[in-house]
Amino acid sequence: MPQPSLSLVVPMYNEAGNVLPLVDAIHAAMARYEGCWELILVDDGSRDATPGEMTEARKRYGAHVRPVHFRRNRGQTAAMQAGFDAARGEIIASLDGDLQNDPADIPRMVDVLRERDLDLLCGRRANRQDALLQRKLPSRIANRLIARVTGVKISDYGCSLKLYRAGIIKQVRLFGEMHRLIPVWAAMVTSPSRIGEIDVAHHARAHGESKYGLSRTFRVLLDLLTAFFFLRYQMRPGHFFGGLGLLFGSVGGGMMTYLLWCKLALGQDIGTRPMLFTAILLLMFATQFVTTGILAEMLTRVSHQRDRPLGQAPAPDDTDAWHPAAVTLHATPASEPAR
Repeated sequence: MPQPSLSLVVPMYNEAGNVLPLVDAIHAAMARYEGCWELILVDDGSRDATPGEMTEARKRYGAHVRPVHFRRNRGQTAAMQAGFDAARGEIIASLDGDLQNDPADIPRMVDVLRERDLDLLCGRRANRQDALLQRKLPSRIANRLIARVTGVKISDYGCSLKLYRAGIIKQVRLFGEMHRLIPVWAAMVTSPSRIGEIDVAHHARAHGESKYGLSRTFRVLLDLLTAFFFLRYQMRPGHFFGGLGLLFGSVGGGMMTYLLWCKLALGQDIGTRPMLFTAILLLMFATQFVTTGILAEMLTRVSHQRDRPLGQAPAPDDTDAWHPAAVTLHATPASEPAR
């Protein structure tokens, strides 16, 4: 079978000194790839020589090297989303711009993705070249926690080297810092059984400074709570908010029943008892949660009705036609030797 067209997406932020060696390594790795491919370099508002090196890479190799520039730093998630939007290949690969991921793994991952009929193939850093206490240990704890909470059994969520079927990843809109949990978000549009992983190489950083630290651990926990909510309650948010409302309402109602018995049966004064004010607050919370759940259900239904097609779309005009000549992908000639 012919090799599918491939788009490589590389977000970069202050990676001067890494751009040209990375582009060289990608071309060396893709020299034997028989399909068309393109390289999308996303400059996330770098303040060093990264944009200039991207332009130099395009001049050196050709139009299949496509720089995308942000005017200011938007974060890795926004950079990856911009790269996915610009990608035109059937399969999209993402990797870091710090030379720690090995581009030589990509052709092999394409074969594995097709052989195992997966929608997402994640890299697993077999011999990770990072500090134990600052990077490895927190990452292991986070990976196990995420896999247990979400049910998506991936052992290395932090590896940026991933392959996606374009039809799947383009259904996922990334925002905030969702790039850390892409397999979880992808599981909302495909089955977790179609998400796999494979061992890949990992190298120590040669140039520049790492953009990650222990502070991201707390952000991962917050992102995990958000992903858990969407994974479990995206289609039924009323169950989440309504469940909390019923819980608070049951406790508050029980307190009110007890206080009513004390007032009528025992003749006790309940006007100044803290339990009365607590019960009133719990009943107010219950009302707010239930009404929030109803509003969330209404918004969900309106959103689905808006996204559902109401009729057959009209045929596109000639100006909307997509012609292969307008697509600049790179194909390695069969006679070209590997570099």
